[in-house]
Amino acid sequence: MLIDALPVFLPLAGFLIAFLFCKKIGDHAAQFVTCAFMIAAAAISVWLFMDVAMQGNTRSHMLMPWIISGDFNVGWGLRLDTLSVVMMCVVTIVSTCVHVYSVGYMHEDDAQARFMSYLSLFTFAMMMLVTADNLVQLFFGWEGVGVASYLLIGFWNYKHSANAAAMKAFIVNRVGDLGLALGIFACFVLFGSVSFDVIFAAAPAMVDVTFKFLSMDVPAIMLVCLLLFIGACGKSAQLGLHTWLPDAMEGPTPVSALIHAATMVTAGVFLVCRMSPVFELSPIAGEVVTYVGALTAIFAATIGMTQFDIKRVIAYSTMSQLGYMFFAAGVGAYGAAMFHLVTHAFFKALLFLGAGSVIHAMHHEQDMRKMGGIWKLIPATYALMWIGSLALAGIPFFAGYYSKDMILESAFAAHSPAGTFAFWLGIAAAFMTAFYSWRLIILTFHGKPRADHHTMEHVHESPWIMMVPLYVLGAGALFAGYVFYPFFVGEHYDAFWKSALFVLEPNVLHEAHHVPSWVPLAPLVVALSGIFLGYLCYMWVTDIPGVVARVFRPVHQLFFNKWYVDEMYDAMFVKPSWAAGRTFFQTGDQAIINGFGPDGIASLSRKGAGMLSRMQTGFVYHYAFVMIISVIALMAWLLFKIQGSM
Repeated sequence: MLIDALPVFLPLAGFLIAFLFCKKIGDHAAQFVTCAFMIAAAAISVWLFMDVAMQGNTRSHMLMPWIISGDFNVGWGLRLDTLSVVMMCVVTIVSTCVHVYSVGYMHEDDAQARFMSYLSLFTFAMMMLVTADNLVQLFFGWEGVGVASYLLIGFWNYKHSANAAAMKAFIVNRVGDLGLALGIFACFVLFGSVSFDVIFAAAPAMVDVTFKFLSMDVPAIMLVCLLLFIGACGKSAQLGLHTWLPDAMEGPTPVSALIHAATMVTAGVFLVCRMSPVFELSPIAGEVVTYVGALTAIFAATIGMTQFDIKRVIAYSTMSQLGYMFFAAGVGAYGAAMFHLVTHAFFKALLFLGAGSVIHAMHHEQDMRKMGGIWKLIPATYALMWIGSLALAGIPFFAGYYSKDMILESAFAAHSPAGTFAFWLGIAAAFMTAFYSWRLIILTFHGKPRADHHTMEHVHESPWIMMVPLYVLGAGALFAGYVFYPFFVGEHYDAFWKSALFVLEPNVLHEAHHVPSWVPLAPLVVALSGIFLGYLCYMWVTDIPGVVARVFRPVHQLFFNKWYVDEMYDAMFVKPSWAAGRTFFQTGDQAIINGFGPDGIASLSRKGAGMLSRMQTGFVYHYAFVMIISVIALMAWLLFKIQGSM
């Protein structure tokens, strides 16, 4: 039991040591402790993967009672099944790479120990989320991830943009978290429990149960799924609750790799897959997940084609790939969704950390228009960025090829309007993904140098402490797809996943292996076409982008300005909220509450004291006059009192 719990609590121990004792032990000791604990957690997680997923030794541990209130009893436990250990490996391996990389990337920062402690805190919260055996414990990890991401995104708190981005991420995620909380409440009302085992066992009997919601009778299972999906949309930056993701690039680059590649943003995908026994019973909820995921994939891809900040391009790529994962889950291909989650973790963390290596070499420059001509100066980073981009584009034999193609084949094999819609939007997004990936490669590394002479003189490869994590992630981007394909979506699917994922027959993944031959060929054709177009526009005929931007200016501006969603939200929610806040503050708080409350009483006291002070003249005859008047008034009052009693 102890070894099962170590991967969860070692990051917590690293956080406590680095955060509480950083001044005593120093930055280097804090870095060593947090990195060592993360390496140990990753090693144990890999061992657990072999034991639980490959050997079938699924188990659960109850650590202690947690919440006991009447009949409501929630324990603190660890659920170790295939889904949990897959996520544990992804989280700890990527987090370990980020920890080690941060030692080099943050070496000039004044708060290195604090940064390392936040990374470990984030990892602990994510591990609590993926090993939870009930919804309340999952919610604890969910909110812990939100708090840690707020601290990491706003780590450089002397920058206004970082503070604003951290607040935005925190607030937008609270919107989604409200849906998740309501979904948990609905689960408890419907099933009488928040334990996964109880919910999954009781779910089939609740298919015909309805709830009264907004004066309508709606299927209870559908309502539960949609509420949980709202929570997933917030964490995984799906369309509507996505605006925080690109702004979160204000945090240090290792934060981008940790949050946006493999951990926080995949929590929503994990939640939907964990709740697959419930989602499978609501076809409508599945269709909603499919449509939202497909729209997110194409929406983010259109924006990614026009951005110039290297980290923002990769961020929108993350949002697009998350859309793929969601529409895979929506059509019932949960294994494909988790497969892409794993492969995406490797190549997207590689791209983010590779971008960090470029930024490090370019003296913290992030605008691709000010780069170019550096591939010979940082050849290792250049090669690794190629590997990540080839995996992202879905080129054969790289990790993304196996998982992305299986998602598209599953969507086609669903033979439903939602699946067909997702398939064609996924094909279009695949073309755009390949195009903006090579746009990034060419603008960043090729062409004439566009940086100033001083910057170009100092361009250099990153130190080994930053490059080693890139090599590890590069190996994952190369081999993870081929190695894990038979287990996640292939012939060993049933033996691998066992009861961790639930799919009603016919299993769409089984159908996906029998689609027409043109279906798996289509993503490759569009990917190669996108790469060719990238070369054509940015290396061979470089005037094309400018001409297209002028001819299709309205469309280009729409994509470049992110479909004006931020401006729309600003007009609909932010400005009215500011106006209402000012009104309540000036009229309600200051004029009414303070005016008639503390300020009003203080004003009356002050005026009364002023009137009384004017009576203190210092002349005896004034005091004698007041005394005589007072005696006369007292005698008059007594006289009237006596007459009244007679």
